[in-house]
Amino acid sequence: MALIFRTAMQCAALLLSLLGWVLSCLTNYLPHWKNLNLDLNEMENWTMGLWKTCVIQEEVGRQCKDFDSFLALPSELRISRILMFLSNGLGLLGLLVSGFGLDCLRLGETQQGLKKQLLILGGVLLWTSGVTVLAPVSWVAHMTVQEFWDETIPEIVPRWEFGEALFLGWFAGFCLVLGGCLLHCAACSRPAPPASGRYAVAQLQDYCQQLELKHTNAET
Repeated sequence: MALIFRTAMQCAALLLSLLGWVLSCLTNYLPHWKNLNLDLNEMENWTMGLWKTCVIQEEVGRQCKDFDSFLALPSELRISRILMFLSNGLGLLGLLVSGFGLDCLRLGETQQGLKKQLLILGGVLLWTSGVTVLAPVSWVAHMTVQEFWDETIPEIVPRWEFGEALFLGWFAGFCLVLGGCLLHCAACSRPAPPASGRYAVAQLQDYCQQLELKHTNAET
């Protein structure tokens, strides 16, 4: 029963981390980190991401333009690009490492110590990936709130608001952090037996052959 619960926890953690990693990749490239609605022209909406800005017009549709220079971007967008790339790389590496440490994987089944270390390392990588997603998303959200309530900006000037990608990034970060924590819990729980599946069958066959050999010798 403990082995089934441990394996189920590992699979749930890996699936949750996979979901968080996919959503973090989408958050990185979606141009919806900030939204801007113009009161003078309600038919025109602006969105901004880490890589481009887009304008949505009812007659023309969506038109996007990439940022011309990386150095000309605000500091929160420049650092957010780096952190999001780092998060995607760490998440992918964490998924691969954790996959090799699962108990349901036959590869290296007799080396439970190594599989436990892989689970712990994968959990650390996934947890770090989640924090690396939450940091830039929360920073951009903080700067958006500050600019929205900035009293030095005239009231007639439109203000940027939260985009859908920020909420998606928060959810992705929490999924990665939770998945990493579950992997740690699974790794620290009682280890699985060293022989199961076909290895257990092979040991049983060897034991039966030894009994038959002893019985033959006794008769002779």
